[in-house]
Amino acid sequence: MNKTIKLILVIAGIVLLGYGIYTLAVPETVLSIGSLDIKAKDDNNAYITIGLGLIALLIGVIGGRKS
Repeated sequence: MNKTIKLILVIAGIVLLGYGIYTLAVPETVLSIGSLDIKAKDDNNAYITIGLGLIALLIGVIGGRKS
């Protein structure tokens, strides 16, 4: 595997993992108007982002090794 592609996959994996974990850490979005509170929470995309980050990181690290 080309070193440039390996580096791009590792960086993309780290960025996706960081973004996915950040999305899970920020629990919800709240809109307050007077006594009305509107809360929105969407965790489904965070798990997909973390999974894609792990896959890209593993391909970048393990896929670059030669037997």
